[in-house]
Amino acid sequence: MSANVVLISTYELGRQPFGLASPAAWLREAGASVRCLDLAQERLDEEVVRAADLVGFYLPMHTATRIASRVVGKVKALNPAAHLCFYGLYAPVNEGYLRALGADTILGGEFEAGLVSLLRRLRDGSGGSAGTVQPEPAISLAKQRFLVPDRGGLPALSTYAYLTLGDGQRRTVGYTEASRGCKHGCRHCPIVPVYEGQFRVVQRDVVLGDIRQQVAAGAEHITFGDPDFFNGVGHALAIVRVLHAEHPALTYDVTIKIEHLLKQAQHLPTLRETGCLFVTSAVESVDNRVLALLEKGHTREDFIRVVHLCREAGLVLAPTFVTFTPWITLEGYQELLWLLAELELIEHVSPIQLAIRLLIPAGSKLLEVPEVRDLVGEFDPAALVYPWKHPDPRVDRLCEEVLALVKEAEAEGQSRREIFARVWERAERAAAGGVRPLREADRGRPRSTIPYLSEPWYC
Repeated sequence: MSANVVLISTYELGRQPFGLASPAAWLREAGASVRCLDLAQERLDEEVVRAADLVGFYLPMHTATRIASRVVGKVKALNPAAHLCFYGLYAPVNEGYLRALGADTILGGEFEAGLVSLLRRLRDGSGGSAGTVQPEPAISLAKQRFLVPDRGGLPALSTYAYLTLGDGQRRTVGYTEASRGCKHGCRHCPIVPVYEGQFRVVQRDVVLGDIRQQVAAGAEHITFGDPDFFNGVGHALAIVRVLHAEHPALTYDVTIKIEHLLKQAQHLPTLRETGCLFVTSAVESVDNRVLALLEKGHTREDFIRVVHLCREAGLVLAPTFVTFTPWITLEGYQELLWLLAELELIEHVSPIQLAIRLLIPAGSKLLEVPEVRDLVGEFDPAALVYPWKHPDPRVDRLCEEVLALVKEAEAEGQSRREIFARVWERAERAAAGGVRPLREADRGRPRSTIPYLSEPWYC
């Protein structure tokens, strides 16, 4: 029996979704007819949904999960008989909520094999229904032999986020993954409750095959979406060396922990030489107490050292932050801004990073900390988080003001430097009422030489 499968992505940071293309290859090889719908780029195709035997929602992140929860009702109304599956990082940790929405199957971790197993169940008539215990594990960390993702039917790469190099230069961006999971245990990270300190590689030939097909489709730059590209440093370096040999003009970006950038500093020149334009790193805070609570594995001093190591290697460092936590003070926020200016990083930081508020989702390892359990409220299923309030109401007000300011300023097309100056002024007034002048060394790179993606990192 043939089966019609619809895979739906609601949001993935402006990328063509790997989480649709990879399982599409597996399901098509198993004989299914697969349609992929990226709702960040296209409307929900009602006729396609009505014809589906299986509808799978890909949930790689918090925002995607919240959007999917608003779409699932329409899918059920269009096709009440379709088997509903939610898969990806945020599916197993929100299992109870998703079951209440009508989920028949939940798959997390390495989900491709689970989707093929589900397809076979549907074919033999044992698909089950809501409330039935599924035979597939909700979280599978089994090693898989991947297939080259099948990107057929997805919107063109040119319609997704692009790379800006300055002076009006833009590059079409592709996206792939060389590994999943992470061998570290940062308490606030959504990967940790699922992978529990493990990571899985995507075989080198599969990664390179995916890059080749995206280059053929117009990609001029590749984003590696690995949670940490240096979890398997030998695997990573072998891939970028071949990538550069085959596509000398192709550039790329990666995400690497501060801890790994320090330990593997000798490999930073290799990244630059093989076409790496920038390295994203989740710095999160410049307060050592907060870093210890989050179990980030680095200190403020380590971050400063990495800034200099990347400059010496000719790499752009793009730090990201969980700026507003229950432990930051107004003075601590000022200190973060001051340090970014002193380190000449204003242009390197997406403005939204100055407004990020700590999310404590279901399953978060932060809930193991008594201090955190004491400050959170009851789980909010609509927001998919445990709500918290800062003990100093001025900090929560500042967070709201900075978020509104950033959204307004970006909509007006203001530069990162202009937005930073406005945030600086707002923080100064919140803390003391007066505004100290923001002094920054003139040696920083001009904005036009700092590469960045048009869709800022979010969550």
